[in-house]
Amino acid sequence: EKTVVVKVERRTQHPLYGKVVIRSEKFKAHDEIGCDEGDRVEIMETRPLSKQKHWRVTRIVEKVK
Repeated sequence: EKTVVVKVERRTQHPLYGKVVIRSEKFKAHDEIGCDEGDRVEIMETRPLSKQKHWRVTRIVEKVK
């Protein structure tokens, strides 16, 4: 109920070919604010809250339209 999955994308350049590649990771974060699907949020590392939750949502950067 208070857990959100946050996908973090970063753009890196391929070491050999030079093409820009998008790498992504998924983090489970604790959500007290109540963000919706599609929102851009800021997360912060925190103490372990459960087996897989080590992050929490600090603020909503951009709401979904």
